[in-house]
Amino acid sequence: MNTVAMYNELAEWWPLLSPPEEYAEEAGIYQRALLSHTNRPIRTVLELGSGGGNNASHLKARFTMTLVEPSAGMLAVSRRLNPECEHVQGDMRTARLDRRFDAVFVHDAVCYMTSERDLRAAMATAFVHCEPGGVVLFAPDHVRENFRTSSSHGGHDAPGGRGLRYLEWTTDPDPSDTHFVVDYAILLREPNGAVRVEHDRHLQGLFARQSWLDWLGDAGFEPAVVQVDHSGLEPGEYEIFIARKPALRTMRERPASPEDRRGEARGRDERRARA
Repeated sequence: MNTVAMYNELAEWWPLLSPPEEYAEEAGIYQRALLSHTNRPIRTVLELGSGGGNNASHLKARFTMTLVEPSAGMLAVSRRLNPECEHVQGDMRTARLDRRFDAVFVHDAVCYMTSERDLRAAMATAFVHCEPGGVVLFAPDHVRENFRTSSSHGGHDAPGGRGLRYLEWTTDPDPSDTHFVVDYAILLREPNGAVRVEHDRHLQGLFARQSWLDWLGDAGFEPAVVQVDHSGLEPGEYEIFIARKPALRTMRERPASPEDRRGEARGRDERRARA
């Protein structure tokens, strides 16, 4: 994943750029989607690419959340917001926690998977950590079919004089490749009134809807596209991917992958240890 200042040296400013209270509606959408697309109870949720923990700050009221995030700065922000949640520093392409969860949630951090190889790796991580019969939710900002150039702005002030304002500009300079670009112009005001300007460029993945479905199927999931509505978006503008992991009985009908075999072996060892 490309390294960006927003999640590293500017991470302490994150709550002024994207405060957790603005995620209430969105988190509610994801919670309902998870609960309505599985037949098993959901108690534990693994979030891959959890960022500053804004979605988790709402989802934790219903689920026990484990949060995986590569940036130490964003983990620090999330730990302050969600002290009751388990936090793990790790990359969604390679993280292995050696346990499974009732559901796996991957918000817009999946956009930083800019190649087929990276996205498939993230899907494999989600599969390995999902209980048989469980569900995974991927929420990319765009698929190729609904991408459009856009711009937005925002920002907030904190007590004591600190403040942030930003302009966000989303473009696709080369429609033939697998990524788009988000440029941020950010004004940062310190308590003493000094203001500085930062430019932060984010390279994000852009793939066709059918590619998502094909690769999720290759990973072992039963995938589907779900259209969702958010008050801040035009109807039909936003879609998510729901990926069900087959129950064990169904999974045994196909050859077990190396990850499956390792997971089953760990499970047997854990059961023997408890016996």
